[in-house]
Amino acid sequence: MAASTPPSPWLHRFAVLAAACTLALIGVGGLVTSHGVGMAVPDWPTSYGYNMFYFPIRLWEGGIFFEHTHRLFAALVGLLTSILAAWLWARETQGRARWAGFAVIILLVAALGHRGSGNTSGGAAGIPVHFKILAGVLPVLLIFAVVQTVRTVGALRWLGMTAFFAVIFQGILGGMRVALYQDQLGIFHATLAQLFLVLLAALALLTSRRWQEMRLNSGEAPVSCRVRAALAVATLLVFVQLLLGATMRHQHAGLAVPDFPLAYGRLWPATDATMLTAINQNRTDVRGYNAITAAQIHLHMAHRIGALLALAAVVFAVALARRDVRAAHWPRGLAAAWLGLILCQALLGAWTVLSNKAADIATLHVLLGALNLVAGSLLFLCAGKLRGTGEKSPVETDSPAVAASPSPVVKSIDESHR
Repeated sequence: MAASTPPSPWLHRFAVLAAACTLALIGVGGLVTSHGVGMAVPDWPTSYGYNMFYFPIRLWEGGIFFEHTHRLFAALVGLLTSILAAWLWARETQGRARWAGFAVIILLVAALGHRGSGNTSGGAAGIPVHFKILAGVLPVLLIFAVVQTVRTVGALRWLGMTAFFAVIFQGILGGMRVALYQDQLGIFHATLAQLFLVLLAALALLTSRRWQEMRLNSGEAPVSCRVRAALAVATLLVFVQLLLGATMRHQHAGLAVPDFPLAYGRLWPATDATMLTAINQNRTDVRGYNAITAAQIHLHMAHRIGALLALAAVVFAVALARRDVRAAHWPRGLAAAWLGLILCQALLGAWTVLSNKAADIATLHVLLGALNLVAGSLLFLCAGKLRGTGEKSPVETDSPAVAASPSPVVKSIDESHR
């Protein structure tokens, strides 16, 4: 936001609402995976042949309840993100540029909203042609928006557009995972959900008055490069953990290693053919999971090791951050909250194993993982704002020229800012 455009408390509140609903959506998605009901509604974009928005409530039973609720919640998040993107675009553009942005948003929302009725058996044949076109076009639009976000440093309109393109692509990716029955798409769908939450949380931060007012006081030492590097590494390790967790959850094998802190009574379990045969023969879980493989056991152990690395990295980064950030700055409290979150996350990871992957515990583990990623990302942004180099932070927005400067690539869309 430019200095000529004062912070809007209502815009900030709306961004917080969108981020909170996204976190809830991740929780509902976690319940779908934890209960193993991702295919309870086998067709998409319809629901048993109905337009998703007209699916009778009387049919919301068992796994259908979780899966259909997930779809409706996704539609809500998509609507909120569309409004947020339009709001940001309107604040930073005028004239033909403003109307061009509105036209893109309306066109894509209308295309996504046209779901119709179709084949209840699912499969690629049931996917409308315009959804297949969108699946190919949206990655291009998403990359374009990211590039423009970098080019128009300080403006938020393209960051909002990035969120808008991402939420539509995320919805299509989730639908394709159902229609094509591809667990690999489920992994990408879960990973993109985490990144999308970080993006909305960043927008909530950047539209806040606290962000606008946060600056180094006279004579105060800046946050060092060492602290920012430690925060970046810790946040990256948390993201890798979430990626490993999503991969484990979408293999539908339950717990590859059911005991903790040991693994089949050892520090590192054997994975030879004899051991695997014994493991699968002695399983008492009746939920119809796939057979456990050596690769899944190694992945599970990598997730445990990654948890230790992430925990150590966060503790180290928080210690450095609290040393550099003075008590007068609220990010110091955020650092303490991150430490508490990562400790709870480690305990929930152990509880997930000991509870035999109980759906509510596993889902809470997913939610806390998302909050850890958000906390690390926001703290990294705050450290950048307090680095005190005399240069503008890539996310600072206090220069009218920055928000108004056009990119050669988008002169046709940002014509009003020439």
